[in-house]
Amino acid sequence: MATAMDEILSLAKRRGFVFPGSEIYGGLANSWDYGPLGHLLKQNIKAQWWKFFVQERADMVPLDTAIIMNPKVWEASGHLQNFSDPLVECKACHHRFREDHLLEARSAEPGYDKEVPVRIEDMPCPNCGGQFASSKNFNLMFKTFIGATEDNSSVAYLRPETAAGMFVNFKNVLNTTRRRLPFGIAQIGKNFRNEITPGNFIFRTREFEIGEFEYFINPADWEAIFEMWLAEIKRWWQDIMKINMENLVWHEIPDGERAHYSKRTVDIEYKYPFGVKELHGIAYRTDFDLIRHQEASGEDLQYTDPVTNEKFIPHVIEPTFGIDRMLLVCLLEAYHEESAPTSRSTSSGQAEEGETDKRVVMKFPSYLAPYQVAVLPLSKKPELNDVAKNLANELRKHWMIDYDETQSIGKRYRRQDEIGTPYCVTVDFESLADKKVTVRDRDTMVQERIPISDLINYLQEHLK
Repeated sequence: MATAMDEILSLAKRRGFVFPGSEIYGGLANSWDYGPLGHLLKQNIKAQWWKFFVQERADMVPLDTAIIMNPKVWEASGHLQNFSDPLVECKACHHRFREDHLLEARSAEPGYDKEVPVRIEDMPCPNCGGQFASSKNFNLMFKTFIGATEDNSSVAYLRPETAAGMFVNFKNVLNTTRRRLPFGIAQIGKNFRNEITPGNFIFRTREFEIGEFEYFINPADWEAIFEMWLAEIKRWWQDIMKINMENLVWHEIPDGERAHYSKRTVDIEYKYPFGVKELHGIAYRTDFDLIRHQEASGEDLQYTDPVTNEKFIPHVIEPTFGIDRMLLVCLLEAYHEESAPTSRSTSSGQAEEGETDKRVVMKFPSYLAPYQVAVLPLSKKPELNDVAKNLANELRKHWMIDYDETQSIGKRYRRQDEIGTPYCVTVDFESLADKKVTVRDRDTMVQERIPISDLINYLQEHLK
């Protein structure tokens, strides 16, 4: 991966993809806000994910569950007892680290997240060189209180995952939709984890969004269904996200390193500028979750096969996708630097090529780009603005449209390149007479003269 994080960070803030959170108050460590372009990009990623994994499948149903749930949910799921990371603190500077991340401090080429130093006592603190105290477990759930009093009777938690909401609603979904196995329950939602060492921009944050589904199956079919979902995940990255597949690493988690309830786990990792790290994963969770919730709640969560009348607890395969990490990968994959001729307007009002210069272009797939089309009047003359604004309003019925009339046409083209807009439509003085506009392709920079009456059809064809 050639793109440096500094370049992505600079572009993200300069163009309005991602801003530091609470910046005017000095910020908050590892808190990020999605700007106008970041919000649009994120919405487009979520829309494509939903279309691919939910809308286009007959075996998926949607759900939207609460962020704050009954604390008994987290007791049954094991989060209260086991959802923790090993925390170490330096005796000298009192800086805290995740034990398994300290490997990165002593290696220029960090490896996998799950690598753990053999003896933490032999490692110096990367912050000051001091010695570490013994490690202790640190629960990652954010605690809050419900009601006016703050005591043990009112304790609640912000959810650290969306999965629990789908498991506790399994019976409701089964009864209301009358689905037969195999079928999945999907949702996209916010999650919260009090990470000890968040970092690397939006890669690891305390507030993040996940798209995932629990796919309920007969355990006899798990191997074939697991392979089916692996193939679908590969198709997602190749056909929809259109990333360089050589940047993905398919990491089969061996016995002894998987979660205790998992019979098979594959981490899909990515070659980030800061190392090979997890992008998302797929796990065969067996029947662990439904059994735990059945035992804790007293509710019968069994499934009755309508053909054989066999009753059993369904098993689950769970593909999980971090939306924020997908957005980061989208930025990294789209970023390109190229040599290209500039465009300038002449005294006659026409645009022509100028000197060769470097351009930064974000080559998003058109359906992921924040704006699909930019409308650019060649000048601020009222007669051009009237035509351009009316055209932009008409195009907004079909796509997200940016309208830009400031600075030279060449600088506006570069600005649209940097935010990844696939097509620019320029209204010039000839447009007033011939009723045509110039359409510029982002990737090829080829310009084509199109009648205004044909523009929507032209763009619909090219933005498929």
